[in-house]
Order: sequence, then structure tokens, then C-alpha cells
Amino acid sequence: MESHAASTVRKSAEELFGSGLFCAESVVLAIARAEGVDSGVLPKVASAFCSGMSRTCGTCGALTGAVMGIGLALGRSNATESVQPAYAATQRLVETFEKEFGSRDCQALLDGCDLNTPEGQAMFKERKLGQRCLRFTGAAAEIAARVISENR
Repeated sequence: MESHAASTVRKSAEELFGSGLFCAESVVLAIARAEGVDSGVLPKVASAFCSGMSRTCGTCGALTGAVMGIGLALGRSNATESVQPAYAATQRLVETFEKEFGSRDCQALLDGCDLNTPEGQAMFKERKLGQRCLRFTGAAAEIAARVISENR
């Protein structure tokens, strides 16, 4: 996608996040809409990936939503098609995201915040870490949109 289109995807993901959807839901839905797909199934599929894989301190939900968006755009429909476009785009996405933010894991990105504990929930609110998540969400969507374009 052109730079303008990628920033439009970013803005869409940030708006979706601001509306109450979580990271993975927002990113996959923004990318899907840019691809001409609008389905209520997509946020449902992404829900368990939010908050670092359902608050297990795993991979950032914004990043996993972006991977799902790449799969939607570049993935294969049958066993005879190549996985290479999706794999190359995903590798570039992860590399770029890690370079920009220093990690791919939710807990590390949130300074050790364990979202699955009451203390972590309190830390998230007190330190306003949702603002950081908004930034991850927008960036993941924009990076994915760019690498999708590069790998078409």
C-alpha cells in the first residue's frame, strides 16, 4: 500500500481501539477493511489473541492481529499455493515491530505488567498503559499494510 493508505489503516486501527475493541481485534479489522473485507467474524477470531494471548504474557495482540491481517491479504486458499508471500511479510512485520519497540511480547512491552493479575490490572490503569497499547495497535496496522503492499 502506498504510504497514505498505510497511514489510513493505522488511523482506522487506532479509531477501532478507541471505540472499545482491543488490540488484535482492531488491527485485523482495520487491515481487513482496507482489503475490502468487512466481517463480524474477524474480531471474534482475534479476541483470544488480545492482551498478550488472553493475558498469558505472550505475543502482543496488536502484532498477532497484524499477522492475521497479513494472512487474510497474502495467505493461501489451498495446499497448492505458496505460503512464501505471507511468511515473508510476517517476518518483515515482526522484525520491524521488534526493532521499533524492543520486543514482541506484551509483558515486556508493558514494563513487566502481568495483565492476568489484580496487581497488573492496577498497574495498567495507574500507568495509563492503554495509551502505549494504542501506539502498538496503530504501528502494527501500519507496518502490516506496508509489508502487504511490498509482498504483493
